[in-house]
Amino acid sequence: MLWKTSARQHVNTSTQSNKKMKVIPAIDLIDGKCVRLSQGDYNTKKIYNKDPLEVAKDFESIGITNLHLVDLDGAKARHIVNHEVLKTISSNTNLNIDFGGGIKSDMDIELAFASGAKQITAGTVAVNNKSMVLNWLKKYSAEKIILGADVKDGKIAIQGWQSKTTISLWDFLDYYTQEGIKYVICTDISKDGMLAGSSVELYADILKKHPQLKLIASGGVSSISEMKELERMGLYGAIVGKAIYENKIHLEDLKAFIKS
Repeated sequence: MLWKTSARQHVNTSTQSNKKMKVIPAIDLIDGKCVRLSQGDYNTKKIYNKDPLEVAKDFESIGITNLHLVDLDGAKARHIVNHEVLKTISSNTNLNIDFGGGIKSDMDIELAFASGAKQITAGTVAVNNKSMVLNWLKKYSAEKIILGADVKDGKIAIQGWQSKTTISLWDFLDYYTQEGIKYVICTDISKDGMLAGSSVELYADILKKHPQLKLIASGGVSSISEMKELERMGLYGAIVGKAIYENKIHLEDLKAFIKS
């Protein structure tokens, strides 16, 4: 019952349009290196580059403007660990960085913004400390806070996907949209890092119920044709990670999603 929405009425008015979907490359960090996992399993770690800044500059060089930076060490430690990498990338590129992983306190969010993040992703903390996240929405605005809805078997997962809760995705989304959340990154953990396609049907269901959301797909995006389908559906953005690192999607191909 804790996740039932308030009595306030929320009117869904679609803001989706024919605007280009944002392509948002992902850099996941462990020990300051660019890595990828499969289905959130730390034992599947594969290092792709020891220099995340080099990777970020490659993205920027083709006109990409956004970066999804995830502190996997922080997610496990429950506090930010790789803030120096965030600072290095933000100081040496013009990328708009959304940063997540280990943001569990006021001190963490202040450190993230001070280190150059334009937005932060609230995942585990949005489950464990709703009042703190609502305070962040008031203090920093809904433009700065992205809700991280990581889902496994229809339930929200937390702590770097190591723990599954009993909270349904729908209750989670209903609650935070009532409270003013605008941006949501939704990751189907079963798809992440598998290069087997994203949860298109799930995203369609979310947009049908919450058409006002700026919904960002994450997990399993494996081809340009799939990205075009997500764009047609009206998603705000799509996070692409392993498909780039495994050369399933080439950087040049992403130019189709970049505003000229």
